[in-house]
Formats: sequence, C-alpha cells, structure tokens
Amino acid sequence: MRLAARLVNFAPMRPILLPILFVLATVAFGQHIPDRKLVQFSGVVVTGDSLEPVPFTSILTKGSYRGTISDVYGYFSFVAQAGDTIEFGAVGFKRGNYIIPDSLHDNKYSMIHVLIPDTVLLKPLEVYPWPSKEQFREAFMALNLSDNEYERALKHLNSAEVIQRMENLPPDPGLAAHYQAALDNTRIYNQGMAPSVNLFNPIAWAQFVQAWKSGQLKRQ
Repeated sequence: MRLAARLVNFAPMRPILLPILFVLATVAFGQHIPDRKLVQFSGVVVTGDSLEPVPFTSILTKGSYRGTISDVYGYFSFVAQAGDTIEFGAVGFKRGNYIIPDSLHDNKYSMIHVLIPDTVLLKPLEVYPWPSKEQFREAFMALNLSDNEYERALKHLNSAEVIQRMENLPPDPGLAAHYQAALDNTRIYNQGMAPSVNLFNPIAWAQFVQAWKSGQLKRQ
C-alpha cells in the first residue's frame, strides 16, 4: 500500500522530471565529445615520380561522407576538423592517408600530398570468332574463295579505270601540302641563282598540260 501511494504521488511530477533528465543526459554526454576546431583544409595532389598534378582525386574524411574531389590541376579545398584522418584515392595510384594536426593555431591548413603510382596487371583476354579453336580451324579450312571474286578484284584494279577515277577525284589536302612544300624547297634552293629552265621539269609540264585541258591558255 505504501509503494502504491508513493507511485501515485510521483505521477504528477513525471512530465516535469523527464525533460530535466533529458537535458542532464545531453550535457553529460556532450562533455565527453572534444570540441575540435574547424579547419579550411586545402592543398595539391601530385605524383611521386614526376610531381605532376593528379586530377579528380577522391579526398574523404575517414569514417564519414565529408570530402571533395580535386580539380584538373590537382587542387582541393574543403572544411574539416583538426585531428581528422583524410584519405586520398585515385585510379592508378596507391591510397594514402594524412592526419590533420590537432595543435593548429590557425583555422587554415595547406599541404602537398604525394601519391605513389600503382600498376595493376589484368589477365589477358583472348577473343575468338568461334566458341573454340577447333571450330575455327574447321570453318577456316572449309572456306571457299571462288575465282569470280578474284577476277572481280582484278577488274577493279584496271589501270585505265584507276587513272579515270583519279582524275575525277577531288584534290587531296595531303598531296596539295606535299606539292606546296616541294615548291617552297625548290624556291629556297634556287634563291640567288639564275632561273632554272623548266624544259625538263615534269612538274612544269604537268601544270602546262592541266592548264591546256582546262582551257586556261585559251582564255589568256
């Protein structure tokens, strides 16, 4: 009876005591969490062999989802806390860690982090047009090349047809550049000398025949 009377007397005070207990528990728990300083953590990620920047490096705080990615020049900057362990990861490099000092007097910290190249060897992959080598060998031995295809190929390689198609083709940029380079070399070689006689110059004859066929001589 006495215990029941005490519980009845405690019931009106329960809504008041619960918030007080919650506040005390929060304060007691917060005393065990160290108040770490916020730091603007920035720097550059480079390679260990040539000190070239490592772009798009993943930079994360260990145990959390906070971090950033370096730009094309390997530069990064984000807000971290003193004492955090920073993880660096990039494709083709070994992962690296760095601990931000917890005895900083300033809210900014910069560094140059070096990543060591890592070589990954993949197993060779052989691709065959058939499921097995035996089936490919049988298909290759059963291949029948008819004479008609060979004769058709010889017909397309007819010299007269090739010359006709070559005349109708548009000018090739590479051939025009090569021809212009040959003319420049000839001009530099003959500079300061008497003009050469183009009677035996095949290029001059080719230009003459081309101008004669196109009708440029008649217009002149």
